[in-house]
Amino acid sequence: MIKSKKLFICQSCGSVYSRWIGKCEQCNQWNTIVEENISKPSGILSKSKGKEINFEKLNDVNYDYIRVKTKNNELDRVIGGGFVPGSVTLIGGEPGIGKSTLLLQLVGNLSNQKEKCIYVSGEESLSQIKMRADRIGVKNVEIEFASITNASDIAITINSKKKRCVLVIDSIQTMYLTQLDSSPGTVSQVRACAHELILAAKKTSTILILVGHLTKDGAIAGPKVLEHMVDTVLYFEGDNNFQYRILRSVKNRFGANNEIGVFEMHENGLKEIVNPSAMFLADRQKNISGSAIFAGLEGTRPILVEIQALVTQSTLSTPRRVIVGWDISRLAMLCAVLEARCKIHLSNMDIFLNIAGGIRLSEPAADLAVAAALISSVRDIPLSFTSIFFGEIGLSGEIRKVNQPELRIKEASKLGFNKINLPTKQKIIINENMSYNNLSILSDLVELIDKDNTD
Repeated sequence: MIKSKKLFICQSCGSVYSRWIGKCEQCNQWNTIVEENISKPSGILSKSKGKEINFEKLNDVNYDYIRVKTKNNELDRVIGGGFVPGSVTLIGGEPGIGKSTLLLQLVGNLSNQKEKCIYVSGEESLSQIKMRADRIGVKNVEIEFASITNASDIAITINSKKKRCVLVIDSIQTMYLTQLDSSPGTVSQVRACAHELILAAKKTSTILILVGHLTKDGAIAGPKVLEHMVDTVLYFEGDNNFQYRILRSVKNRFGANNEIGVFEMHENGLKEIVNPSAMFLADRQKNISGSAIFAGLEGTRPILVEIQALVTQSTLSTPRRVIVGWDISRLAMLCAVLEARCKIHLSNMDIFLNIAGGIRLSEPAADLAVAAALISSVRDIPLSFTSIFFGEIGLSGEIRKVNQPELRIKEASKLGFNKINLPTKQKIIINENMSYNNLSILSDLVELIDKDNTD
């Protein structure tokens, strides 16, 4: 006999309550708790029967998989060199960012390699998919499409296939199981549907790709356990007002984390960007104060980006701090260090900081470049057009070393940068034609900028 129990579940974090409350006590989100009917077998747990487990030794386990390459170099880079058979990938992004376009191009490429591809959409009709396919040039008739939302039917169909396939579910929030009384998109449905599809994919070595919606906070909607269930989590980032898109890996059991792929949105689909550094620096202006070039590292890819700062006298009692693409807490710490250690007064200044190109930085190595941009702006001294900066700044004003400086310098050398500003402990010479400024404390950077102005 099946009993039904009413529970109140937070749609943001999955926390369960016995009654409705306005604010979730775990994630502190308002109005995210929804009533759901949960069916469970009657009886107590001790009466359930199990069976003895057969254990195996790792020496007796063999694995031999060949990655399935997508013929898209940027996507292959992000997922670690291609899809692993039986892997499950979750991709999230803002509405209209290009997730469906990317995946439709993906199955088009894989179908041309004789991979069996199935595209299931719970959001669009087949005519809508056909319109997009014609626009981006995907015309392979071997791709199988369906517009359904029953996860059990999809799992049974995949289990009946005798050959490995590539299955795209767009999106997991539209799927449902008839065994649950809750509506599609709720925590219970998302978790159960994902579990059903993942079991079918692992059993048949199917490459499963799930599309996930984002919440207003930028996280993938549904229970957090969903990200733990899958092998790879990708975020498709960008601004609808710009044509550039960034695919970022935040979890990958078969490759490096924080790897990025850069694309450009065109009328006929997404195009790969071969040299992202040149793209991000394309509109850079000469002899402008407050501009510094940071040699960063995203996964295994070195990338150069322009950091722009504007520091002006504030007319407000609480000066403004407007940041695009960087952590506001990190900026507050850096301003405090500049004021305490270098006597550069910023407490009564409005500060506007922008990472040009729409990319978001999280690497502490950007501290030195941000500090250089702030000092350049407040002193109104343009930095050298061929200088790059990287280094982490501590609370005592020391400049700490960062990982893989060789890759950063080599990338800068390719684009004509010949003045390298880096921590003292990293004395690396890649090219003798370059000049290296080894900085130990933040005041060294201030003296360097003042010296360049006098020269």
